[in-house]
Amino acid sequence: MIRTILVGASGGSASDGAIALACRLAKRFGAHLQGYHVKTDPTEIIMAASAGDVGMPTDGAWIDQMAEDAETLAAKTQAAFLAAAAGHGLTEAGAPSQSGPTVGWQAEIGRAAQLVAARARFFDLVVLGRSERVVDHPSTDVIEETLLSSGRPVLLAPAVVPAVLGETVAIGWDGSVPSVHGVAAALPVLREAKRVVILTVGDKPEADVAAACAYLRWHGIACSGETVPVVSGVGHGEQLLAAARDAGADLLVMGAFGHTAWRELLFGGATRTVVESSMLPVMLTH
Repeated sequence: MIRTILVGASGGSASDGAIALACRLAKRFGAHLQGYHVKTDPTEIIMAASAGDVGMPTDGAWIDQMAEDAETLAAKTQAAFLAAAAGHGLTEAGAPSQSGPTVGWQAEIGRAAQLVAARARFFDLVVLGRSERVVDHPSTDVIEETLLSSGRPVLLAPAVVPAVLGETVAIGWDGSVPSVHGVAAALPVLREAKRVVILTVGDKPEADVAAACAYLRWHGIACSGETVPVVSGVGHGEQLLAAARDAGADLLVMGAFGHTAWRELLFGGATRTVVESSMLPVMLTH
């Protein structure tokens, strides 16, 4: 079961979508949702500037202004998060509750990638935003570090959350250990789905889609399988996203294959247009 959810509330362009998606999931599963915000550490900027990595002034006034801006952003993000949670009927709680979805807030100072990944280990699901900047830069340190270091499934939310979530779920499947882990982590979501389709790019006997469907049926999940023909010159990631879209999926579940393969699978072979047009929430497990 999903009983605890951590959402990265950065306050940036990706934040609203991640928060909205996380609130909906917390309400659906009666889970506790923790909003988590990492404030910029001026010390880190000073060290980078001193090493010549960034060209910024390091005088006292500039440092004070940066700290003040960080506090302002944190307060604004917290207010937006709690307002969204209240709108979804989540009540604030500092300890486990036996009934109803609850919400809490935590803010820390430091490096976001390290802190989010470390905190994520104590939650069943992590929700992170995927903004326009992420499309320009294939991945963010926070997303990659959380995937590789937390041991928890990560749900990437688009900036604009779809009207429905988890009614039609597509599974990117090739029979590998990462794809097995992806399905196992997504079982609570799959049980709630109205339709589940397993997508395999290329004819891969080792994938054994029939066995995968049989496994899901033992969990009370009806599903169908579909083989996506390989198209020369088109990356598998692009084909998977397109097939999920054609299947009418509102969520894509898949395994993450590590730093290099993660970039290649989700973004390297897929053009910016395809990634932006699909804009599916993607649940990944490493």
